[in-house]
This record gives sequence, structure tokens and C-alpha cells, in this order.
Amino acid sequence: MINKKQSRLRRARATRARILLQKVDRLTVHRTNLHIYASIISADNGRTLVSASTVEPEVRAQLANVSGRGGNVAAAKLVGTRLAEKAKAAGIESCAFDRSGYRYHGRVAALAEAAREAGLKF
Repeated sequence: MINKKQSRLRRARATRARILLQKVDRLTVHRTNLHIYASIISADNGRTLVSASTVEPEVRAQLANVSGRGGNVAAAKLVGTRLAEKAKAAGIESCAFDRSGYRYHGRVAALAEAAREAGLKF
């Protein structure tokens, strides 16, 4: 029997295969109940170029007095904006969005929209 995580990873595989053929950097998202993590991974060698998450001290400081902290849409928007700013500083203009098998809804969508608004193209 396939569990929830295995079926999510199975869904993610097709997207990752398609992005691999495009030979572009990918913005990958991982979410847990308490936090959301995003990173841009190089198409050349698979190394992480920039990353942002709700566990970073700067982000935690901004979310300190907010209920829900890292596990909500507001936190996801903050992480998306932060990731786009770091990407711009590193000279990354565009990438492909890898939602890791999660539905494009809620926190995942909020992160993507915030990154787009901050100037990242995908």
C-alpha cells in the first residue's frame, strides 16, 4: 500500500524529469505542518544556490508575535519574497517551479506568487 508521502514523491518525479530536460534552475518547495522551506537548485550540478525558510532567525523574528508562525500563508509569502531577494543578489533571474508533488494551493501558491511579485521569473 502506498502512503501519502510516497504518492506525493511519485507525483513530483514527473515534474522533476520535465525540469531536468529544460536544463534550468529549479525552485523547490517543501512544507511541513510547522514550517515551509524553499530553495533554488542548480541545473548543472544539483547544488543549492539560495534557500529560505521559516526556521531562519531573521524570518522567525518577523513571525515571533504572529499566531501560527511558520505554518501559514503569511509565513509562506515572507519566505517567497526573501528567496527572490536572495536569488536577485546571487544573479538568478529565472527558474522553474517545482512544487514537489504538493497541490498548487494555499501555502505553496502563496510562496510562488510572492516570489513572482518580488521579481523572480518562472
